Amino acid sequence: MIALDIWANGRVPAGGWCIIPGQNEELKRRMPPETDRPVEKSRSQAPGAAGNAPEFTVSELAGAIKRALEDGFGYVRLRGEISGYRGPHASGHAYFALKDDKAKIEAVIWRGSFSKMRVKPEEGMEVIAHGRITTFPGSSKYQIVIEQMEPAGLGALMAMLEERKRRFAAEGLFDEARKRPRPFLPRVIGIITSPTGAVIRDMLAGFSERFPAHVVVWPVRVQGETCAGEVAAAIRGFNALEPGGAVPRPDVLIVARGGGSLEDLWGFNEEIVVRAAAASAIPLISAVGHETDWTLIDLVADARAPTPTKAAEWAVPRYSELIEQVAKFELRHRVALRRLVEGQRAHWRAAARGLPRREDLLALPRQRFDAVERRLGRALVANTRAHHLRHARVSSRLSPRLVAVVVTRARDRMGATARAASEALARSSSQRRTRLERIGGRLSPHALAARIVRLGERAGELSARAARAFANTTVAHRRRLDSSAKLARSLSHESVLARGFAIVRRSDTGATVRRAGDVAAGDRLSIELADGALGALAEGPLARGAAGAGPESAAPETAPTPAPRPRRHRDSGQGSLF
Repeated sequence: MIALDIWANGRVPAGGWCIIPGQNEELKRRMPPETDRPVEKSRSQAPGAAGNAPEFTVSELAGAIKRALEDGFGYVRLRGEISGYRGPHASGHAYFALKDDKAKIEAVIWRGSFSKMRVKPEEGMEVIAHGRITTFPGSSKYQIVIEQMEPAGLGALMAMLEERKRRFAAEGLFDEARKRPRPFLPRVIGIITSPTGAVIRDMLAGFSERFPAHVVVWPVRVQGETCAGEVAAAIRGFNALEPGGAVPRPDVLIVARGGGSLEDLWGFNEEIVVRAAAASAIPLISAVGHETDWTLIDLVADARAPTPTKAAEWAVPRYSELIEQVAKFELRHRVALRRLVEGQRAHWRAAARGLPRREDLLALPRQRFDAVERRLGRALVANTRAHHLRHARVSSRLSPRLVAVVVTRARDRMGATARAASEALARSSSQRRTRLERIGGRLSPHALAARIVRLGERAGELSARAARAFANTTVAHRRRLDSSAKLARSLSHESVLARGFAIVRRSDTGATVRRAGDVAAGDRLSIELADGALGALAEGPLARGAAGAGPESAAPETAPTPAPRPRRHRDSGQGSLF
């Protein structure tokens, strides 16, 4: 027997000690004879004063408590609400807790019993469990091993949660029409979570891997009595930030927390949190708990992520996907631009075929020019005679003295101007010569020679670099020209003809035949192949499938085709883009 300070059978001896029976013989041998009967102990005695107290190992004491608890209670029926159930473990066992409004007991269902149960445990379900009370020495806790279980009704928390859910749904807080889309590429992301948990580290790692962003964390408690008030204050605080302030206003909010039981997540079911999330002007993503958990903030939020890491992936796109999408858009733009150029080229070629010939346009102006040329000779002769007569009349009135006077005056003015210019030049030359002599005395040819040498070396280096650059540019242009030539050959219709295709045109107009219905019986056609062109006479469209008939089908009689003629380039046919 062991003396322990513990309650047994609901009574405690007067001295505060009780005797617990059922110990093994090894413990009895190790105890002194005095312990065979209840030991009275004074409450004023010091804890270490009793020198005759037995000494036990932790395993022995834990085993004694386990046997005492199993013998004292044995098989019980326990009513409570299931809490913390996450489904069966990988081993097949199920672990959770049974609780009421004042206490909680850990529970376990072994794999053999779990597979035989008609009623499976669910989170929040109130049940009546049949099982044995035992302890788990490895963690110093007691638990109930459930063998049978039957439902007893919905738990108090679940009933309250369902009532709040119906009330908020009636107010329209869960309507999909009021939910806003998430921004495609937010610049600032606000996170409401605990700053010390693994959730914030996982989310920051997700941002770094996908698309680095500016993250503002509002630290809150994610469990306990103050959780709801802090989360609601954080949502309202982020919405109260002004754009362009000291703390940037987020473009999207994330409320995050790891998994837990219903009571652990209860703070996110409070009315103050739900109404703050509904009134948020910033799009809000809820990432509370694991994928199997749900709270009222998940229903009112603009988006509900199964895990906090997935919320980080939803908030920002992947950088590599953006680059890939931009590359696809660039390729589509190039293809569309090429098709536009081809369409415009075909349009202008068709318009060019509708224009009149150059000879027809120049015929009338050429005729008018010939008529004017014939009239021009006679007009020049008449004009020369008229000017000659006018000159003869004017020359009779002219006198050389008038010209001589003008020349004399001009000569005098020129002489005076020349003398003044000579004097001014002499004065200016004298001043400049004096200044030049003064400056020349300070000049030295050595500095100019050194500079000329440096400039010569620099000119040699630049000449060598220019030669190398010209050679490199020539090689690059030659490679680009070769690649363009290869691309031109691959895009040319001649390569298509070389693969066995043909172009059918009308012999009279040269128009391309695109459909069988455009050809009538008796039309003469020109068939252009890779090595030349053939002439053909159409007998009319064939029935569908007749083109692939065997030798038994009667071949239409066609006009004899001329021998293949050499291939030549046609300006009006299909051509290359280059």
